[in-house]
Amino acid sequence: MAKNDNAKGGKNAAGGKGGKSGGGKNPPGNKNAAPQGKGGAKGGAKAGGARGERQSLAPKNHAGEGLPVQAPRLKAYYEETVRGRLTQQFGLTNVHQVPSLEKIVINCGVGEAIKTPRVLDTVVEELSLIAGQKPVRRKAKKSIANFGLREGQEIGAMVTLRGARMWEFLDRFIGVAIPRIRDFRGLGTRSFDGRGNYSLGVKEQMIFPEINYDMVEMVHGMDITFVTTTTRDDQAFALLRELGMPFRGNDKPIVPRPDRLAGTLTEMAAAA
Repeated sequence: MAKNDNAKGGKNAAGGKGGKSGGGKNPPGNKNAAPQGKGGAKGGAKAGGARGERQSLAPKNHAGEGLPVQAPRLKAYYEETVRGRLTQQFGLTNVHQVPSLEKIVINCGVGEAIKTPRVLDTVVEELSLIAGQKPVRRKAKKSIANFGLREGQEIGAMVTLRGARMWEFLDRFIGVAIPRIRDFRGLGTRSFDGRGNYSLGVKEQMIFPEINYDMVEMVHGMDITFVTTTTRDDQAFALLRELGMPFRGNDKPIVPRPDRLAGTLTEMAAAA
């Protein structure tokens, strides 16, 4: 009998195994209790690390938070100074008659893209840096066998700037890019189209400070068109000159004024 009692006692004493194993698990009646032991410590450490990462990624306050966005410098100059000068110069009576800048179009044709399409990717990337806006890839409208061009093939890129980006680009173009043109002697005045728009060509994209000279793979140019709200070249010329465009000498676009033209025709008729 003693033997059996000792055996039972040994089993009861060995019941401490159940106590050990139960120490790391949840009690049978408490399923929602937090896990104890190593698992709980690891879970807490992970949760704490995630909170720390979220806090580090949270946006921090800056000095200009809550303040209104400042208008472009050149636009403010136009509204405060240029508009009044143009009104006085042309004798305009309506505010809506004062010429203004509507948009700027930057166009870049890449003939090498016919054989090496990878070149167009570089041009698009550089145009996005210059304009601060993603360009649109332009496709060929028709096939030309002599050039090996197929209809629908990507052959260039263009970007249209309006609003604040337009004024900021013009400010950088006049104040930074144009002075970096090699052997610059002024912009020509013969590139007005007769409807108040002005176009010019740039031979190198490296005049823009956004382009890193060491990363340039190919030197290419671009065409820049300034579209105004007026239909007269003399008003567009006066607008761009007041904004700071450095035209060559004192040349003016050849656009006869209606009153002078009438006087000239009268003199010609009298002489005849």
